[in-house]
Amino acid sequence: MDINGSVALVTGANRGLGRAFTQGLLDRGARKVYAAARRTEDIDLSSGRVEAITLDITDADHISQAVELARDVTLLVNNAGTNTFTDLVTGDLDKIRLDLDTHFYGTLGMVRGFAPTLGANGGGAIVNVLSAMSWFAYPGANAYHVAKAAEWALTNAVRLELAGQGTLVTGVHLGLADTDMTAGHDADKLPPAEVVRAALDGVEAGTWEVLVDDWSTHIKKSLAEDPRAFYAQG
Repeated sequence: MDINGSVALVTGANRGLGRAFTQGLLDRGARKVYAAARRTEDIDLSSGRVEAITLDITDADHISQAVELARDVTLLVNNAGTNTFTDLVTGDLDKIRLDLDTHFYGTLGMVRGFAPTLGANGGGAIVNVLSAMSWFAYPGANAYHVAKAAEWALTNAVRLELAGQGTLVTGVHLGLADTDMTAGHDADKLPPAEVVRAALDGVEAGTWEVLVDDWSTHIKKSLAEDPRAFYAQG
C-alpha cells in the first residue's frame, strides 16, 4: 500500500489520533483525506486536500451517506471511539452498549460499507485503531475492554474475508496516547504523531498488526501465560 497518492477516510478526525492521522496522511502525500466526525465544525485542518464530512459511525444512515460520497477511497482508518468507563456487572447497560456499538458494530458497519469501494479501487487498506486493552480487563473500564477485544476479533476475521479482494487490514495496538480521552490519566503517554507514524509505516510495509509500544508487546506476550501472573502485577 503506497500512501502517496492515496485517498483516505479517517473517522474521529476532529481531535486526538484522528487529527494526527489526517495530518500524517497529508504529510505522506495522500491526494485527498475525508476527515469524518460527528461535528465537522471541530475539524481545523485547512488543507485543500481535506474534505470534512459528518459521520457518526453508530448511525447506519450516516455510513451509507459517507460510502455514497467517498467512492474514491483507497484507505480507511477506523479511529472513532468512546470510553464510557463502565463495568459489566453493575454498570449502566446503555453505556456498555454504546462502547460496543461504537467499537464493534460501528467499525463493522464501516468495513461492510467500504469493502466494495476498496475492492473496486484495487484493494487498498483498512486500519483499525485498537488498544492494549484489547487483551486485558481493568475495573472501571471493562465495557471498553470488551468492546476493544471484540474489535480485535473483528479485525482478525475481516482480514481473512477481504484477502481475496486484495485489501490489507492492519490492527494498531497501543497503550496511552496523549489525547483528550486520556487527559485524566497520570502516566507516560505516546505522542499521537508517533502512533500515526508507526501505523502508517505498518500499512506501507503490509503489516497485519502494529504494536506501537513496549507495553502493548508485553501485554500480547502475556496472553500465553497464566492470567493470574499478569493481574498480580497490579
